[in-house]
Amino acid sequence: VSPPLPMDRLSDVDRLIDRLRTAGARGTDDDPTYAFGMQLNPEIPDTDADTLRQYLQAYLCLEDWLRERARVDLTRRLTFFADPFPKDYARRVVDEAYSPSRGRLIDDYLSANPTRNRGLDLLPLFAHVDEQRVRSVVDDERIKPRPTLHYRLPNSEIDRPDWGLRDAWQDWLVLERLAAEPERLTACCRAYAEFLDRPLSGLTGDWAAQTNRWLAEQGLT
Repeated sequence: VSPPLPMDRLSDVDRLIDRLRTAGARGTDDDPTYAFGMQLNPEIPDTDADTLRQYLQAYLCLEDWLRERARVDLTRRLTFFADPFPKDYARRVVDEAYSPSRGRLIDDYLSANPTRNRGLDLLPLFAHVDEQRVRSVVDDERIKPRPTLHYRLPNSEIDRPDWGLRDAWQDWLVLERLAAEPERLTACCRAYAEFLDRPLSGLTGDWAAQTNRWLAEQGLT
């Protein structure tokens, strides 16, 4: 765990990881009972309704791709650490007509996700924005208000010599770029909505593979 760090000090984290590995730190794969993860808390650029919506939409569109990239460990999935967002909720949020007020966006999130158990846990951010609104639905003292997104999907592979902050951070930056470009985000949301609307899409489709191709075509990866 670190205090807040500016971008130009992220390399300090990798040096710390190297020292912990040398001291014998172990990662998620080392034991079937380990549910270790690496969590990022990037500060959000604004807390207005559009910014919150765009980051949430970007994550929902990329979630399958991010989960495949992260290779989320079975132990972490079984211990309810970072479940996917419900597809019905995702379909609602990526709809082109979805443009709620900030309060409505938070209420919709709490109604569908009254839990910390998400790969992108927005409860700390929403508690920072409107703590009473969150506490009235989710009574969990572990929720700490802060102006950050809480990305908790990647495993901890600290015992691997080639592992560090880099891979998870590079994947996160893809989401940042998508969230910051409304036209591309709208196109991605439209494609994901079409995928979700197909009969048996979850059984016969591969959205992660489609996302991978789309991101490459867009020059985002």
